[in-house]
Amino acid sequence: MKIIPLKEGNFSVNTQKEFVLLENAGTSSGLKMAIQPFLIITGQDYILLDAGIGWKESNMQKIFQQLAEAGIRPEQISKILLSHLHKDHISGLVNRTTEGMELNFPGAQIYLQEREYNFALTKESTPSYDLDILRFVARHSNLVWMDQNNGKITEEISFEVTGGHSPFHQVFWIKEAGETVFYGADNLPQSTYFKYHLAYKSDFDGKKALQDRIKWEKQAKEENWKILFYHDMEYPLLSL
Repeated sequence: MKIIPLKEGNFSVNTQKEFVLLENAGTSSGLKMAIQPFLIITGQDYILLDAGIGWKESNMQKIFQQLAEAGIRPEQISKILLSHLHKDHISGLVNRTTEGMELNFPGAQIYLQEREYNFALTKESTPSYDLDILRFVARHSNLVWMDQNNGKITEEISFEVTGGHSPFHQVFWIKEAGETVFYGADNLPQSTYFKYHLAYKSDFDGKKALQDRIKWEKQAKEENWKILFYHDMEYPLLSL
C-alpha cells in the first residue's frame, strides 16, 4: 500500500469560511490549517480520500499538480471516498470554467453518505457548503449512495458513520497485507487532537467526536495503525 499526501497548502480561514493561503493572510486571526487530501494505492484501487478545496496555482488545480509530481494520471483514480460534504472537502471534485463546471475525475466512483447529502441540502445559506458543486456532482458523477452505518466497500476498505463533526460524518479504514490506514477526516483532523482531549463547539457533536478520538488512539496503538491528518500543517500521517 502506498500513501501519497496531496497537500494544497496551509490556509487561514475566517468565520465566513473564506480560505486564504497562510503566506498571504498577514495578521489574520482566522483558524490555521492545511488542506490535504490523500491518495492511497492498493493492489486493487487508486483511492482518493476527500478531494480538497480545488485551489489553483498558475491556473491549474493544485491537486492535479501534486498527482503529476507523483506520476499519477487523474483517470487512474478509481474510487473517491467522501467523509462529509463541507466545501473544503469536495470542491476539488470539479473544475470551474467559463462554460460552467466539469468533473475532475469522471471515471471514478464517488462514495457519498446519502443522509449527509440530505442534511447538506438544508444548509443553503451556510458558508461551509457549496451546494452548486454538490448538486452538480450528484447529477453528473458515478455516485455510490451509502445509507448504512458501517460496513465494507471492498475487502480492503471499511467505513463507519460516526457523526461528530457533522451529523453523518464517516471515517474509513484501508487494510492490505497486514497494514492498516485510518482516515478520521474532521473528527481527527490534526495530530494535536490526540494531545489535547477537548470537545470542540464547532463540531455538530463535539462530545461524540472526543469519545471516538480516545477510542481510536487506544485501538491505533494496539493495532499499529497509520493515521492520516487532513488539516495538519506539519504531519500528514502518524504511525502508532
